[in-house]
Amino acid sequence: MTPRAATALERLRAIALALPDADEKLSHGMPAFLIRKGRMFAYFWHHHHGDDVTAAIVKTSGIDEQESLIAMDPDLYFRPAYFGPSGWVGIHLDGADLDWDRVGDRVAISWELVAPRRLLEAGGR
Repeated sequence: MTPRAATALERLRAIALALPDADEKLSHGMPAFLIRKGRMFAYFWHHHHGDDVTAAIVKTSGIDEQESLIAMDPDLYFRPAYFGPSGWVGIHLDGADLDWDRVGDRVAISWELVAPRRLLEAGGR
């Protein structure tokens, strides 16, 4: 992993693990972030199958939101292989002027989409 990708992973990890009941595990060779004993809400994607992309993969409310994000900012968002048909969106993490607050917001929205009611009712993030 390149130093730039390692830094991106550390920043993504800090964002994801700051969310209530968040945990990390390897899934299909990628760091994945999930709600303990629950569902995944983010993945770190780096050079997957030689694609030379470093990205966060996060859940959206569905294909319409995914397409809207990509149309709004195609340099930032993309439809990731395997995850895209289910409405997940990729966020390029390799841009020099990346807005990490924006990444954090998308990770938190993804968390909210999979969080159990008990966490949401307890105040969420």
